Amino acid sequence: MKTLREGSLKHEFSDEELSEYLINCKMLTQYQADQLSKGLTKLTLGPYVITDWIGQGGMGQVFKAEHNFMGREVAIKVLPQQRSTPESIGRFLREIRMQAQLDHANLVRAYDAGQDGNVHFLVTEYVPGTDLRRLVRAKGHLNQHQGASIISQAARGLAYAHEKKLIHRDVKPGNILVTRDGTSKVSDLGLADFMNDNSEESKLGKIVGTIDYLAPEQIRDPHDVSAKWDIYSLGCTFYYALTGKVPFPGGNVKDKARRHCEEPPLHPHRFNPSIDRELVEIIAEMMEKDPLRRIASASEVVARLEPWASDHRASDFTGQPIKSAWQPPPPVYTGSESARLNDTEAGSNVYELSESGSSAEQGSQYSQSTVQALMADQDTKTIRDSRKSAVIPPPIPVITRYTRREKQLIMALVFGLPASAVFGAIVAYVATVISQ
Repeated sequence: MKTLREGSLKHEFSDEELSEYLINCKMLTQYQADQLSKGLTKLTLGPYVITDWIGQGGMGQVFKAEHNFMGREVAIKVLPQQRSTPESIGRFLREIRMQAQLDHANLVRAYDAGQDGNVHFLVTEYVPGTDLRRLVRAKGHLNQHQGASIISQAARGLAYAHEKKLIHRDVKPGNILVTRDGTSKVSDLGLADFMNDNSEESKLGKIVGTIDYLAPEQIRDPHDVSAKWDIYSLGCTFYYALTGKVPFPGGNVKDKARRHCEEPPLHPHRFNPSIDRELVEIIAEMMEKDPLRRIASASEVVARLEPWASDHRASDFTGQPIKSAWQPPPPVYTGSESARLNDTEAGSNVYELSESGSSAEQGSQYSQSTVQALMADQDTKTIRDSRKSAVIPPPIPVITRYTRREKQLIMALVFGLPASAVFGAIVAYVATVISQ
């Protein structure tokens, strides 16, 4: 807005006009402008400048950022403050040191970890693209070659991690990132254990993970950690990728846990009849209730998926009928079971299986469950454009509030002075050249 007062020309800009101008000049991102317009000026964590909000996960909020000096784009995960005790942070840093030793094309690399005030954060490789869960929700279930390729790559990353004695414990579609060229990378490796870092909680039988993808033995005995957990969870993830449904939809956490332990999932052909019977059998073997009968390793998963992941059939593939726990296949799904087929994923949580109570009437193989959700992860809410979403991107935990005039002054000083300095240097250089 322009106004004429006492013979002088005065320019007044609204917050929206100033923000739009700075965004158009590439001096601010939309996220930064939104935060500054609210008086929230904390836009850095250590040497990293926050440029966007990626989403909310079980381990905390995730931001896109750029290193102040190197200019490298990264993802920063801000850890929840309720986990910022000396003991838990020490364990977290040990996990990060283990991750730092991993270098594999199908694992999200951990670059750095630090502390800014009372905020602890993890810096990882930024993977442009989306996660498998959002991909399926947006596009529908994948075809068998796409699904096999993504799961095979994830299995390669897990096989490498297992060789290094690191178990994921929370494999799920939301933790498999897919790039634009079809590369898949497993994220959050080792962080699930950080969520269960209290020895007293472990003694109480608390389980960490996502209920839709928990292995039966992980539910029964969360202390006996095994790479077979990851195989089962990857099988559930494969099921989701090819059907668009979690293996046991509907019901509460206790119901899902019981069904993981006792029931086979609905046949994948109900939702995607084009899946080869041999591939259905591989999913069934990955999801075997008995870990001794389950596919033995992530490397074996890679080998078994090769005919589909490479988008062709092996020359010696016999195609002979095979005996499967899920055969004969049921009729194609007609919609009559819609009440059970909602696409759900409770998110990574800590589940407490109490020693009291009984579930004999349900034939359960474990005691009555009571659930205590300690971490906030109601699905992965990844927002790329906050202007198009009803979810408001949150600020970085440490914030400072200013008045409208102070905000405009801050934006002018922060972004105007460097621009003026650069312009002045250019003018001085030109003047020097002319004088010579």
